Amino acid sequence: MKLNGKVALVTGTSTNIGGGIAEGLAAEGAALVCVDARAENASDCARYIKSTGGRAAAVTCDVTDERQVIDAVAAAREAFGGIDILVNSAGISHIGTLETTSETDFDAVFRVNVKGMYNCMAASIGHMKARAGGVILNLASIAASAGLADRFAYSMSKGAVVAMTYSVARDFLDHNIRCNCISPARVHTPFVDGFLRRNYPGHEEEMFAKLAQSQPVGRMANPDEVAWLALFLCSDEAAFITGTDYPLDGGFLRLRG
Repeated sequence: MKLNGKVALVTGTSTNIGGGIAEGLAAEGAALVCVDARAENASDCARYIKSTGGRAAAVTCDVTDERQVIDAVAAAREAFGGIDILVNSAGISHIGTLETTSETDFDAVFRVNVKGMYNCMAASIGHMKARAGGVILNLASIAASAGLADRFAYSMSKGAVVAMTYSVARDFLDHNIRCNCISPARVHTPFVDGFLRRNYPGHEEEMFAKLAQSQPVGRMANPDEVAWLALFLCSDEAAFITGTDYPLDGGFLRLRG
């Protein structure tokens, strides 16, 4: 049990990626605080972990609200005594160029993907310092490094995630706190299927194949593959790794063309 005795707080547990990471950490012995903006989603995650013999608590929290985040961290302390691992998975996507992204859209993406991550790290870092160490893992995207079409606001937000990751890693080296991020390419989740139904009715299979082939390995990632990398980076097996952005991209950044 790689994480036996550890306490992990994971945001965005309603998603395949966040939920998969939470379940993976729990399977390795961590007590989980499942955080989501919707109470039923957080409860479903915690209920599943408990059904498999794990320990879990559900917390409803809008990560854009500083007070709610502080309360969520306090709930983690009350339930399990503190926080050793923070996984920032909560986020939203947006499709649009600079010209087609409204100020309202831009602000909404920034509030969740950047401010929300800031709130969670800021509320957790003091507790990790008090426990003489910890791990922060942020979910970024290859959009932070690659020029993706129609992803202006989303790319902006994920670029900020990578920059925050580097900064936190550097500033808290002396406190034995590691901070890394994962930058996935396309991951096959219900979001992808919904996007194809809305935008390419009748041509879903054709467009799915096209999106899958944009990764040099010829397919999208599955959520479990993100969870496996997250588990490694949160474990002591990665004790020498901090301040690193891990592309999980099937060769997208380096092997295209």
